[in-house]
Amino acid sequence: MTDERIEGAVTGANGKLKNGIGRLTGDTKLQLEGKFDEVKGKALDAYGRAIDKLDELSERAPADLREPVRTGLDFARRKPLLTTGIIAGLAFILAGSGRRRR
Repeated sequence: MTDERIEGAVTGANGKLKNGIGRLTGDTKLQLEGKFDEVKGKALDAYGRAIDKLDELSERAPADLREPVRTGLDFARRKPLLTTGIIAGLAFILAGSGRRRR
């Protein structure tokens, strides 16, 4: 279990708590913060699960590719927002390249 998954679980639980307290007190700002933290926690958990799965898959990679894959995974662990941005940008480019141009 990666740090992202642990942090995601804690953030999600904190968000649920904030949301519940906000609902009880009628504080919509606290409810909104709670919902945001819940979503953030789920995203961190999903990111952690993806990193864990890629780490497992890297063990099956050919020997000459294991070190570059581990280097990439270490980068992804250190810079999760940048990694997410890179992946989103690549997805955008790939989605656009699949369309026919007139």
